[in-house]
Amino acid sequence: MGALLPIMSAVLIAFLVIGFAMPILPLHVHQGLGLGTFVVGLVAGSQFAASLVSRPWAGHYADSRGAKRAVVAGLIAASGAGMLYLLSLRFASAPMVSVTILLLGRALLGGAESFIITGALSWGLGLVSSQYTGKVIAWMGTAMFAAFAVGAPAGTSLYARYGFAAIAVATTVMPLLTLWIVAPLKSVTPSGAARVQLGHVLNAIWVPGIGLAFASVGFGAITAFVALLFAARGWSPVWPPFTGFAVAFIFARVLFGHLADKRGGAKVALAFVLLEVAGQALIWLAPRYTLALVGAVLTGFGYSLVYPAFGVEAVRRVSPQSRGLAMGAYTAFLDLALGIASPALGLVAGAWGMGSVFLVSALLVLCAAGIAMFLLSQPRGLSAYNNA
Repeated sequence: MGALLPIMSAVLIAFLVIGFAMPILPLHVHQGLGLGTFVVGLVAGSQFAASLVSRPWAGHYADSRGAKRAVVAGLIAASGAGMLYLLSLRFASAPMVSVTILLLGRALLGGAESFIITGALSWGLGLVSSQYTGKVIAWMGTAMFAAFAVGAPAGTSLYARYGFAAIAVATTVMPLLTLWIVAPLKSVTPSGAARVQLGHVLNAIWVPGIGLAFASVGFGAITAFVALLFAARGWSPVWPPFTGFAVAFIFARVLFGHLADKRGGAKVALAFVLLEVAGQALIWLAPRYTLALVGAVLTGFGYSLVYPAFGVEAVRRVSPQSRGLAMGAYTAFLDLALGIASPALGLVAGAWGMGSVFLVSALLVLCAAGIAMFLLSQPRGLSAYNNA
């Protein structure tokens, strides 16, 4: 697995820019620009909505042009998103204009994120044996969430000292620096196989994809609303839930990242989804800071293996030549969930209070357990690829 380390390093640095903004964007939009919780959810969700649209494109690009090229294209686009962040600050006195430009930046960053993570996953899968599918997915995600763990407190510190401009500058510069890591790395030759129809791939992976979508609502609730919940209840600082979530996520991946390959994706997904539900419920019920923080940690621990577990179920259903497209289409279900759930949970917060977000989230995440149970009931050898 040593071949994955340089690619993981690139993912780690590239995703720091997303980690920087996670606890900051809700505060910047809600407190800095004076806009409501629905707009907060819209800004948070716009990145994932753009990722949803661009995932199939990113997957086709990685399969046909090369995974390394996909990562490079994503890094360049991410830098462009930082420039739009900077531009939005010039219109801070006109909040609706400023947030519109910010939404464009978030959309561009969503497309960039698609190319970076889809390319990195396809790259990693191309470098190792197929028996390590779950481990590759787990370790790439570990690099991504390590960036969130480091980025949340670092972004909070930057914001406190220099304002949102510091986040914008970091988003512009850091992806360009990451190109220096990616440039010398060995690429994987594209398969050159006939172009696979997206509809065929979707037909193969939609069931585990729906499972991922439901489970990802808890992640969306954390990224968009936990900082506002802590601020509303007078709990400070607001960054520990992000770091606690990410550290627990990484810890679980390090200890248990092999389980999906050895025990089966559906079985692992069921167990960890239930832990995530418990974490979301604890945040909803928590009367004080410490218990809410424990809830965030438990959510991160539970969510940690959901993506690779359902991902193993998805990848085994497609041919090796379409793994990039399969991972792009599979991950698009995460984007679909977050693109819809973030603004929808914003409406929930406005109607019933910030705490109610985590009750609704817990109930939706619980639906993923039903998907895992359905997959467990299917014959282990079932494969859309084999049946094609």
